[in-house]
Amino acid sequence: MVLRVANCSGFYGDRLSAAREMVEGGPIDVLTGDWLAELTMLILAGNRLKGRPGYAPTFLRQLEDVLGPCLDRGIRIVTNAGGLDPAGCAEAVHELAGRLGLAPSVAHVTGDDLTGREFPLVNADTGEHLTATPLTANAYLGGRPIAAALSAGADVVVTGRVTDAALVTGPGIWRYGWGPDDLDPLAGSVVAGHVIECGCQATGGNYAFFQDVPDLAHCGFPLAELRADGSSVITKHPGTGGLVSVGTVTAQLVYELGGPRYLGPDVVARFDTITLSDDGPDRVLISGVRGEPPPDTLKVAVNYLGGYRNTMTLVLTGLDVPAKARVAEEAIWARIPRESFDSVDVTLTDSGLLRITVMSADERTAGRAFSSAVVETGLASYPGFHALSPPGNASPYGVYWPVLVPASEVRPRVFLNGEEVPFAAPAPATHLAAPVVEPSAPGGPWPEPVTTIPLGRIAGARSGDKGGNANLGVWTDTEARYDWLAAHLTVETLKRLLPGLAPYRVDRHDLPNLKALNFVVHGLLGRGVAASPRMDPQAKALGEELRARPVDVPTSLAPPATPAVPPP
Repeated sequence: MVLRVANCSGFYGDRLSAAREMVEGGPIDVLTGDWLAELTMLILAGNRLKGRPGYAPTFLRQLEDVLGPCLDRGIRIVTNAGGLDPAGCAEAVHELAGRLGLAPSVAHVTGDDLTGREFPLVNADTGEHLTATPLTANAYLGGRPIAAALSAGADVVVTGRVTDAALVTGPGIWRYGWGPDDLDPLAGSVVAGHVIECGCQATGGNYAFFQDVPDLAHCGFPLAELRADGSSVITKHPGTGGLVSVGTVTAQLVYELGGPRYLGPDVVARFDTITLSDDGPDRVLISGVRGEPPPDTLKVAVNYLGGYRNTMTLVLTGLDVPAKARVAEEAIWARIPRESFDSVDVTLTDSGLLRITVMSADERTAGRAFSSAVVETGLASYPGFHALSPPGNASPYGVYWPVLVPASEVRPRVFLNGEEVPFAAPAPATHLAAPVVEPSAPGGPWPEPVTTIPLGRIAGARSGDKGGNANLGVWTDTEARYDWLAAHLTVETLKRLLPGLAPYRVDRHDLPNLKALNFVVHGLLGRGVAASPRMDPQAKALGEELRARPVDVPTSLAPPATPAVPPP
């Protein structure tokens, strides 16, 4: 007997047809969707300031397609689309159901919103103290309030800020009755939730070896067949495009990861104990996951308004590109002093784009005063001058500020059809933490000769954002290649291959069970996605940049050379 938990959304803006596809494509027990990336809470706060809903209205559009079939088939629906207003989202679900002639039991979970509460605003990454007034402050709740809502009879559960994995852990607790001491099953459910919460990223989307993925244009969304012991099979509906393999699952496991201990409000999942194995076509078994008691703190995502920003991008072509960039800057700062701004970021890309981003507490300074000054240099700058956009106004930006608070100070509340359901957090588990698996010494020496190839010919990568930090996971497919990778790809080598990382602190974590390494680049994204001046503010391309770098690989580990195609 398994609990089939399907995903139909990996972010606010994902494929609208996915809910219908998952309900109609095969048997499922729970339909989940994740709408709340770190940036989304800030987007919803902006919507609310403009008089729009503080929840994700696209969830209601998807729900309209599937609410009737889900009620008919007993499929429960669990989503964090409630965002900043889960009660308002639950009420909107009732209104939608009424228009459809349906009467579901709808639960919503609150207690995550700490806005206006007094607590130390110490940045968990940097130790800095925040003096600005938070716009939003939401604690990451776990799966137990979701389980309580389902146990009370909810057909639809709407939450605010919960951990991404809680959308799977909550239904697992509901179905199997896991208590706080069932650490291994809880940890297994967290891993399954981490794999499917980003939608098609588990089924071949954004995959390093995308050429191996059939029919990516019609990629199916993932589902987890969760078992009572916490093991699971990751799969997708038959007949859909995409691929579920050890590789695609590994890619998602190293996404947005820190060290081998994956902290959460229900359990600490040990990613250094995960075992992956093939379980048939488009089926991967996850087993062996160990769990430890959760920390006594909860993470809180705080956002505040940081000021105003503006970006102008100039195109540099032909000869002497670096000299042209210097001339362009000199002309701009002669018209508006660089010191006028709180922050300035200037990036010259390899493709000849000069990207200048300014930030200021003053909207006009960062707006037309800056962009018009750039355009005014058009006939008195470098040859071939042209920009990618006309002068424009500044836009407000938000800053992400992670904080830790005692878990005892956060009280989740559960409501079913508007009436509060009794809910009390269970006593914490008391098991002792096990030691992290230490990586074994890599094999070698490796035989000569060597072959110079891009690293990506033998290794995959996936990268992403965690607040102001970036993570870069790298994995390979054989023990021999992993031994070489673990010995070769040190932090120093990484910084040599990607010189832009040189100024930053980088931590490396080894995951030999996954044949993977994970690097955390502290501070690369500055104050978070919304405030990052990088062209790639979520560090999504960092892994592919690394894979394109040439390295000397033992010839025995390199892929076979592709025969040259003779000219016609």
